[in-house]
Amino acid sequence: MDALLRRIAHATLIVFMMTGVVSAQTPPLGAHLKGDKPSRTKEQKDYDKSLDRAYQSTIKKIPEAEKKSDPWGDIRPTPPPSVKQ
Repeated sequence: MDALLRRIAHATLIVFMMTGVVSAQTPPLGAHLKGDKPSRTKEQKDYDKSLDRAYQSTIKKIPEAEKKSDPWGDIRPTPPPSVKQ
């Protein structure tokens, strides 16, 4: 009788643990999934394009560094000059 009671308790525990895992995988009520978003209006799309153009023009105004910086340059030893034969 004691073994049967123990098996029932273990089976009940397993069922409770499995339902917890399953409920963790489902989205809560009222949560919006990725596909639930309404499509953007034409004005919003135009605004996004103007923001992108402004960003790209600002990026083009930043001058390129003539010499690329080497963050490890102070730590790394300089290689010996190669000898030409």
